[in-house]
Amino acid sequence: MPVAEAEKDKSQFVKNSVLYKEFLAEREEILKHKWIESEKAGKDIGFEKALLDWIVKHRSHWRERRMKEARTAKAAS
Repeated sequence: MPVAEAEKDKSQFVKNSVLYKEFLAEREEILKHKWIESEKAGKDIGFEKALLDWIVKHRSHWRERRMKEARTAKAAS
């Protein structure tokens, strides 16, 4: 298998992994939080501030809900 094709296969494997999908979902939530908090502040609060604020205030609840949804979906299938 040529090197370029092997790299493409690795890339597809990563993009299809549950871990990567969870990373993207979490990132999307952080970006939503950044937008909401920036609107409240009347200025861009920056990704780092939004990230830390979201982790402290929302991450544990968000992860619990995601895990519950995943278990429910798995049980239904």
